[in-house]
Amino acid sequence: MEWQQIVAFYELVRCGSFTKAADKTYRTQSAISQQIKALEEELGCTLVERIGKKSIKLTRAGELFFRFCKQVLSMYDAVVGELENIKDNPQGRLAIAAPYTTLYNVLPPYFRKYLSQYPGIELIILDRTQSEVLQLVNNGEVDFGIILESRVSQNLVVIPWHVVRFMLLTPIGHPLAGLKELNLSDIVQYPLILPLRGHPHRKRLDQLFAREKVCCHVVMESSNVELSALYVENGLGISFATVIPHLLPFKYRKLEFIPLDWLFDPDRIAIVMRRGTELPDYKKAFLQNLFTDIEDIDLNSYLADL
Repeated sequence: MEWQQIVAFYELVRCGSFTKAADKTYRTQSAISQQIKALEEELGCTLVERIGKKSIKLTRAGELFFRFCKQVLSMYDAVVGELENIKDNPQGRLAIAAPYTTLYNVLPPYFRKYLSQYPGIELIILDRTQSEVLQLVNNGEVDFGIILESRVSQNLVVIPWHVVRFMLLTPIGHPLAGLKELNLSDIVQYPLILPLRGHPHRKRLDQLFAREKVCCHVVMESSNVELSALYVENGLGISFATVIPHLLPFKYRKLEFIPLDWLFDPDRIAIVMRRGTELPDYKKAFLQNLFTDIEDIDLNSYLADL
């Protein structure tokens, strides 16, 4: 039994004549007749009786088979509708891990836009440290990790994203903000709010303090740059942060941002994933959203390395 035979029989019954059924299905009347004859031979029973030259009448077998055709075609229409819905509204899961500061200051508008485009996707967002993000990516527990490029091992696919600069955070009007030249000895004159011991930036700062043989007063250790910024604003001390220059965080706080390129080379936030990762269209779409306004990076060339 062929699909076109089912359609031909259904339209024949609906239209009431071979001529009208032929017009409806864009076939000749002879083709419709042959398809009905083939059906009757396959089923071993008469489905329709001709009444005169134009009309038909269903047999009992024909009535039963028409109910079958109606049900099959209805199911077909429903499936086509569901497939169109899946195509227009994909279903799936997308897991992303990133540090708190990136999740808080950079990614919210990208997540909001993505979910408006793909409401059927289950988006899972994990707030983790940079080292934990790397572990999740390596273990295949997340699709994408978003961390500093300098922290990534060579066995992963790395797509550089935003340039970040290491900056000093001070309250508005702080004396250091007015200096044309700033050095380490100037910075250590003030109480410092530093990252936790073991953090890469803390290690680097401790090495610089030791090399320059300067003493500093650490008034607070913080695992969260948002917390550090709050206490800087309230005058407890000064602190450090890696910042995307054109997306300065903490805009609602009264802070000065002083570049420290002479202490730390510029870095990049990067998207990392395992080699061999399969990226369906809805996952590629998230990456494409991230790079909409970035002209100096060819996303497709990086995806080709997968």
